[in-house]
Amino acid sequence: MLLYADEDFPHPAVEELRRSGHDVLTAQDDGRRQALDSDILARSHTLGRAVVTYNRRHFERLHRAGSDHSGIVSATKDDDFVALAARIDAALAGRTPGRWCIRVNRPNKP
Repeated sequence: MLLYADEDFPHPAVEELRRSGHDVLTAQDDGRRQALDSDILARSHTLGRAVVTYNRRHFERLHRAGSDHSGIVSATKDDDFVALAARIDAALAGRTPGRWCIRVNRPNKP
């Protein structure tokens, strides 16, 4: 899937998503450092990419407010980037770009 990682999403997880076959553009690579979340969402939509973010609160608020977008994946912070990317990959399986918003949570530790 075409993804757009916002500035706070970790680069090691981006690399893992790329290894899983996703085409991931980062805000940094797109020259969008310190851009507003609304601008990131609009830019990713223009490019036909779903946003991948740790910034759940702001992007879900934009979704509820009716902002146009091509999908939002909000993930719980996790330093296990391989596992994080695998959870995101599984959550995206079978999806096509569209106005959806999904959460990918880190499992609770026993």
